[in-house]
Amino acid sequence: MRSVVRLLLLSTIIALAAGCASNKDVEVLPEQTYYENARKAMNAGNFNEAEQSLDALETYYPFGRYAEQAQVDLIYARYQNLDLEGARAAADRFMRLNPQSELLDYAMYMRGLASYNLDLGLAARYFPIDVAARNPGEQLQAFRDFSQLLSRFPDSQYAPDARQRMISIRNRMAELEIHAARYYIKREAYVAANNRARYVVENYPSSPAVEDALIILADTFLFMDLRKGASDAIATLRKNFPNSEAFGPNGKFQANQFERQNRSLLNVVTFGLLGDE
Repeated sequence: MRSVVRLLLLSTIIALAAGCASNKDVEVLPEQTYYENARKAMNAGNFNEAEQSLDALETYYPFGRYAEQAQVDLIYARYQNLDLEGARAAADRFMRLNPQSELLDYAMYMRGLASYNLDLGLAARYFPIDVAARNPGEQLQAFRDFSQLLSRFPDSQYAPDARQRMISIRNRMAELEIHAARYYIKREAYVAANNRARYVVENYPSSPAVEDALIILADTFLFMDLRKGASDAIATLRKNFPNSEAFGPNGKFQANQFERQNRSLLNVVTFGLLGDE
């Protein structure tokens, strides 16, 4: 037993010694060399190699001449490597270490961009995914990131794109509510569907999803025999979307057909046509 213990100790000492020897053999390059290697790699589209050079630059020259630019480049390299969590972490680190930097708006923008794409991941690049049906997850964080950018740097060159992405996020949130409303309709939970549709109208009034929300409102109100609510929803739909397909050739609102199980002798109840009464 003692001989076995001695053998294990000897093996451990040899391994540690080998590790120390290998560390001593690592050649530390000049700061400028790491930076130039990283830039060349990025220009060639080799972001993995660029990230390695930038990591080495930060490790050996954390307060050097190229430190700030290297931190910014690391955000971009990780983003291009699809390491979105890493890109966001690098952006956080840059903002913490360089609160007065002229590149602060860029770091904030890249953080938002990483959050914006984080929900989709690699799968969305290769497979059809209904974005509206997905959990919003990091989309709301991206909205906050872009909002912070616009608040602090409204004239930033990245502000226009940030605004457009915020609109896109709002539209996605609205579509998610519509998706949920349709799910509730299939489950015959019409009150819940009505609530989701009303939420879209009240909170995302400029979203394209408002048309579908008004149609769902009218349909569910009709189903629940709430004629005043249905009439108001149809009037709003007609005013804002006069060419909606919900209006038939005669200009009357055509209610959708909801399936009703064990509620009547018919499998499907059609509410018929309702005007603007």
